Amino acid sequence: MLDATEVWHAHTFDSFEQAGPSVLVLGAGISGLVTACELEALGYRVEVLEGNTRIGGRIHTHRFGPGPGAPFAELGAMRIPAHHHRTLEYIHRTGLDEKLRTFRTLLSEENAFLRTGPGFLRIRDAAGPLGENFRRELEQHLPGHHYDDGTVVFGAWLTAIVDAVAPPDLRAELREDLRRQLLDLVARTDVSAHLRGSAGDRVDLQAVFAAHPWLRTGCSARLNSFLDDILTETGPALLRLEGGMDQLPQRLAARLRGPLRLGHRVTGVEVHGDHVLVRARTGTRSVVRRADFAVCTLPFPAVRRLRLRGLDPDKLSVLAEVDYCPATKVAVHCREPFWWQHGIRGGASFTGGRIRQTYYPPVEGDTGRGAALLASYTIGEEADLMGRLPERRRHRLVLRELAALHPELLAPGMVLDVVSVAWDRAPWAWGGCTTRWGKGPEQCEEEIRRASRPCGRMFFAGEHCSSAPAWIEGAVESALRAVEEVGAYVPGRRPPAVTGRANPAGAL
Repeated sequence: MLDATEVWHAHTFDSFEQAGPSVLVLGAGISGLVTACELEALGYRVEVLEGNTRIGGRIHTHRFGPGPGAPFAELGAMRIPAHHHRTLEYIHRTGLDEKLRTFRTLLSEENAFLRTGPGFLRIRDAAGPLGENFRRELEQHLPGHHYDDGTVVFGAWLTAIVDAVAPPDLRAELREDLRRQLLDLVARTDVSAHLRGSAGDRVDLQAVFAAHPWLRTGCSARLNSFLDDILTETGPALLRLEGGMDQLPQRLAARLRGPLRLGHRVTGVEVHGDHVLVRARTGTRSVVRRADFAVCTLPFPAVRRLRLRGLDPDKLSVLAEVDYCPATKVAVHCREPFWWQHGIRGGASFTGGRIRQTYYPPVEGDTGRGAALLASYTIGEEADLMGRLPERRRHRLVLRELAALHPELLAPGMVLDVVSVAWDRAPWAWGGCTTRWGKGPEQCEEEIRRASRPCGRMFFAGEHCSSAPAWIEGAVESALRAVEEVGAYVPGRRPPAVTGRANPAGAL
C-alpha cells in the first residue's frame, strides 16, 4: 500500500492542468479529503460532495464563541497516537507540526478522580482501595488463589481501565477473561520492573505487554482485540493539535482545486460499466453527478440509507454487517476552569454512572472567556441510552450527575452553554466508530478486505475499511489504498469476490 510520503507529490496543486478522468468523492471527512487531495495530485478531476454544512466528518471541534482564543471542545476525534505515522505525515505536510502537543488521557492526572466502590478517590490515592477491591473479587471468584502482590497490582489497574473504558456488555466478560486466562500468565512473569510508586502499588501496563508480548498469545480474541484499544487510549504517547483538531481537515480542504460542495446530501449511487451516477439533494433541489469513478468515504450506516444499484450481493452484505459502536459526547462551557482549584490541569476522571468519563481540556485562550469541559464521554450501550434522550434532558442529566463530583457546576452563572453529539443519531454519520472487539485476526482481515473491496468503478474508504478502526490513522490508510486502486483500475477487470462471510462480533 502507498504511504503518504509516496503519494503526496512534490509539485503544488496548481502546477498542472486537470484534464484526467473525473472522480466523485462522497464525504468530506479525513478519508474523503485525503482521497481528493491525492487524486488531484495525480491529475484526476475531483469533485467532493458533503451532506453536512461543515467539513471534517467525525472530527468535530466545537468552539464556544467566535475568533481565536474561544474555548473549544472536541466532540469527535481528540487524540493521535504517536505511532500513527500516516496521520503525522499529513500533519507535517499541512504545516501543523508546531501545533502538536501532548494529550493527557485517563489516569494521567494524579489529582483527577477515579470512581471506586465507596465513592470518588483521587487517582494518587486509589492504589490501595483498588488492590483491596480486586483481592475481594478474587476471593469471591477464585477462592484459595495464591497470586503475588505484583500480579494483584496488575489485575487491579487493568480492571480499573476496563471499568472506565469498556462498554457495559463487555465489562463482565473481560473481567472474567482476565481472571481465568491472563492472571495465570502474569503470575508466571516477573513484572516487578514495571511496578511504580513508593509502595510498588502502581503498574505500567504498556511496559508489561511491550516487555512480555507473549502474554497476548494467552488472551481470548475478545480480550486481545480490546487490549489493543485500551492500551493505546491510556498510553503516554498521545498527541493533540493545539487550537483544535479541525485544523487538519481545514488545511486539507484549502489545498483542493476542484469543487467541495457542502449541503449536498447523497441519496443514491448507480455503478455502471463506464461511469458512476450519484444523486444528491441540496436544499429543495435534486442533482445528478456523473463521473468516471466514485470513492465512497461515508460511514456504512449512512451508505445503508442510500438507493444503491450495481453493487454485488457480498458488498451489500458487508455494508449491513460492519459493527458501529455508539458514542456520545457532552461538553460544557464554564465561566472559569474551576477544576484548577483541585489541582487538575488536564487528563480525565473516571466518573462512572451514566456519564462515564470526564476530560479536562487545556485552557489555551484568555480565561476571561471561560473554559471548556468535556463533561461526558460514553460508548456502547451507555452512549446509546444517552443519545436517545432529548438534548435538553441529556444535558440536565450530565450536569446533575457530574455535580456530585464537581459541585461548582451548581454555582450561579458557572454553566454558560452545553452542547452534545450522539454520533449514532447524527445525520450523515449514523454511527460512532467501527469496532472489531471479539474478532480474531483472520476475521478482521476478512472484514477489511470485504469492506474496502471496490465494485467496478466504485471504491471505498473510511476508518471502517482499515486496520485502524476508530482512528484518524484508519481513515488515512484507507484513503491511500483507494487512491492506489483508482490508479490501478483496468476496465473489465474485477477484484476477486470474497465468498466467506465475517462472523458477527461477539460483543456489539
